[in-house]
Amino acid sequence: MPFSRRDYLRGVIDADGSVGFTGQGFPFVSLTTSSTAVGAYLCHYAKKITGAERLIKRNARDGVYNVVYTKEAAVQLAAHLYYPGCLALERKETAALSLTSRERPPGMKMRAPRKPWTAEADRILLAAPTLAQAAAELGRSQSSCQVRRWRLVNVITTSTAPGIR
Repeated sequence: MPFSRRDYLRGVIDADGSVGFTGQGFPFVSLTTSSTAVGAYLCHYAKKITGAERLIKRNARDGVYNVVYTKEAAVQLAAHLYYPGCLALERKETAALSLTSRERPPGMKMRAPRKPWTAEADRILLAAPTLAQAAAELGRSQSSCQVRRWRLVNVITTSTAPGIR
C-alpha cells in the first residue's frame, strides 16, 4: 500500500498524543514528541487540513515539543485523522468522535487567524512616522504594531531575528 500521511499521523497521535476536552470544555488534539521531524511534520500537515499554523519550540522543562490544536482546528483535525473504519485505538477514536459533536457556545467569538510578520511589513512598520499610519497601511491594529515595533527595536538581534515571528 502507498504511504498514508493521515494514517501515519493518527498512529503517532494514538501512541504519543491526546484527544479530548480541556478542563474548560474546549476540544483539543495534542502531541508530545522529542522528534523535531515528527513535530514539524504534524504542524505542516495540520496547517493544510485546518489552516492553523503552529511553530514548534522545545519546552524549557524537559526539552520536548508540545503541539496543541484546540477548538475548531482540533475538531477538523480529529475528524480528518479518525475517519470511519480507520485503524485506531478505540478510546482515541471514541474521543475524536465526541469532538465532532461539539458546538461553539453562543456568544463565544472566533479568533482571527494569526498573520505572520514579514521582512517587508517590518520595514513598513519601522519607516512609518506613526503607529496609526503603520496600522492603516499594514491592515493591523495599533496595538499589534506597537508590540512588533518594540520587539524590533529592543529585543530582536541579528542572531535571533529569523526565529521571531
